[in-house]
Amino acid sequence: MGVTLNCDMGEGFGLYRIGDDAGIMPLIDVANVACGFHASDPDHMRLTVRRAKENGVKVGAHPSLPDLAGFGRREMKLSREEVANLVIYQVGALVGFLKAEGMTLNHIKPHGSLYGMAGRQEEVAQGICDAADVFDVPLFGMTGTMHEKIYQARGKQFIAEFYADLDYAPGGTLIVTREHDAKEPALMAERCVRAISEGQGTCEDGSFFPVRCETICVHSDTPNALEITKAVRDAIAPWH
Repeated sequence: MGVTLNCDMGEGFGLYRIGDDAGIMPLIDVANVACGFHASDPDHMRLTVRRAKENGVKVGAHPSLPDLAGFGRREMKLSREEVANLVIYQVGALVGFLKAEGMTLNHIKPHGSLYGMAGRQEEVAQGICDAADVFDVPLFGMTGTMHEKIYQARGKQFIAEFYADLDYAPGGTLIVTREHDAKEPALMAERCVRAISEGQGTCEDGSFFPVRCETICVHSDTPNALEITKAVRDAIAPWH
C-alpha cells in the first residue's frame, strides 16, 4: 500500500457523539482510536474497534494529555516519565479491546497538544518513545520536527503524516485549534496531492514548506469531515 488515509475517531463520551465514525470508517485505511483521556470511554472504544474490524481498517492508539474537559488541546508541563506512563496506561487499555476482537495494535499517534509538544520538546518525544518501547509499534508524526528526529534516533519506525483539514503556519508549524472549522474539500484534496507529488505543504499565507507524506489525516470532529474524506480519498487514488 502507498499513501494511507487515517482518521482520529472514537471521540464520543457517554451519550455524547462526535463525528460520523460510521460513515467515515469504510473510507479510511487506519483509525486512530481515542483512549479515554481526551475523549472516549470503554463502550466507545469497543464499538470503534469493532467497526474497524468490520471494515478491514487497522487500529492505532491515540493517547492524550489527561484533559477531558479541554479535549486534549490544552498544554501541560509533564516529565518524561509522566508522559511515558500516561501513554502506556492509555495504549494498554486499547490493546485489551483489540485483543478481545482478535486484532493487533498498528501504531501509536499522540493526540492534540501532546502531539504538538512531542514535536517541539525532546523530553516529551523521548517519553513517547519510552512508551512505544513497551508495545513495539511504529509512531506517526510530522517531518521536520522532534517526532522525526527523536523517533528515528531511537530506532522507531516513523510514519510521516500530513494533515488534510488543519492549517499550517508559515514555516510549516501545525496550527492546533481548540475547535476545528469546516474546510473546502476540493482545496484540502489539492493540498494533499501537492504534499504527495511535490513534497510541499501549503501554509495559511499561501507559502510552502518541505514535507514528506506517507499517511494523510482527517479529523472526525471537523464539521464536514465526511465530505473532506471522500474528496481526499478520490484525489490520492493514484498513490493509494
